[in-house]
Amino acid sequence: MEENLLFWSPDTFPGLYMPFDPLLFFGGNGGGDQFAFVLTPERPDIFVRDHGNDSRLWAARGLEDYLHRSLAGDGDWYR
Repeated sequence: MEENLLFWSPDTFPGLYMPFDPLLFFGGNGGGDQFAFVLTPERPDIFVRDHGNDSRLWAARGLEDYLHRSLAGDGDWYR
């Protein structure tokens, strides 16, 4: 929760990254990439934010799909 509040603060990263407002981060890959639900527009998909270039990549159709893919995959399964 603390990380989401930090990312949502307008004073944290002004002009450095794409907006974080539409995302709710819930986990990471251990290497800096972060997984998030999309809040606006509300949709079930999960995206991953690549910390190296700030891109947002589609990762799964929803939480159940994310769990299946992440538990069956290895390394950067979402790429």
